[in-house]
Amino acid sequence: MTGRDFDAAFRAELTELFRWRRDVRHFRPDPVPPALLDRLITVADLAPSVGLSQPWRFVTVDDPARRAAIRVNFAASNAAALSGQAEGKASLYARLKLAGLDQAPCHFALFCLPDPAQGHGLGRQTMPLTLDYSAVMALHSLWLAARAEGLGLGWVSILDPEAAKASLDVPEDWRLIGYFCLGWPQREEEIPELEREGWEKRHASERLAR
Repeated sequence: MTGRDFDAAFRAELTELFRWRRDVRHFRPDPVPPALLDRLITVADLAPSVGLSQPWRFVTVDDPARRAAIRVNFAASNAAALSGQAEGKASLYARLKLAGLDQAPCHFALFCLPDPAQGHGLGRQTMPLTLDYSAVMALHSLWLAARAEGLGLGWVSILDPEAAKASLDVPEDWRLIGYFCLGWPQREEEIPELEREGWEKRHASERLAR
């Protein structure tokens, strides 16, 4: 049996997919077909995981009351984050509106199991955070697949995780990895929003030899 060969054209397209992945903040209201969301989660299940444990759990959030609770959580956390910004960054931070919670047709949360039976503990005894890393790998796989479908994804990290867990009524020991907005972006820009707004710019990674 031979491995799959990926030609130069495919590799170039893959690089473009990485380059055009975005943290989207502004969405159109058009719904995301349930079958498409199912397809994205199927792709996420192909992600690598420590010990093949697949510790991730996706929770879709459709109930208006639960979405409203997350919105309140975000508002309080965002106000606290704004108050902690340095003087030179506060006004810029205030301009970076995360409208996805109000606009995006699809919301979901990603959780990690603390000690899944699947995988039999392989590879995580000395580094238990590899479970969380595995869940993030699943999310990144879904993110790229969503981008390839023309969808945008926004990561809402400005939340109180324990309050979010309570709002979503999940098992107490699940760890929140993130809350996400998914939908069709209002527009596509070649330069990411945070870079366009002057918050930060991308730098090449440093590589150290030992």
